[in-house]
Amino acid sequence: MRVDFYHLTRDPAEELVPMLASKSLEVGKRVLLLSQDEARCAALGNALWRDEPASFLAHDFAGSERQADQPILISDRCEPANGASYIILSDGLWRDEALAFERAFFLFTADQIDHARTVWRDLTANEVVTPRYWKQDGGRWVEGP
Repeated sequence: MRVDFYHLTRDPAEELVPMLASKSLEVGKRVLLLSQDEARCAALGNALWRDEPASFLAHDFAGSERQADQPILISDRCEPANGASYIILSDGLWRDEALAFERAFFLFTADQIDHARTVWRDLTANEVVTPRYWKQDGGRWVEGP
């Protein structure tokens, strides 16, 4: 199981999530997009629309009538009602339930760095987890040490 740590130093989660979701869909994976904050869930939903119709990423919110059909489901719980095998934890809070997914993307900010370091240490001790760290370098993401 792979966990990608994304240290948000310049852009908010709403800027990164569409790229992660799009790349996940390109490889045929459904996504559960997680945040415990209702306002952030709404902002993430808006970010998946983007400016151009061609960049729209189909999604809905957990509890909707067609949640099982959605390639991207936005929720406050680690329950993949859409059959997602990838999870994006966009609020900087790690949940061990994410280990049940094929791949997890863990986004965190500078004020969440201590929690992220603890999660990193815990996950590197787990034989079945391959953690990777990503940081912003200018306008792009690079894998860090």
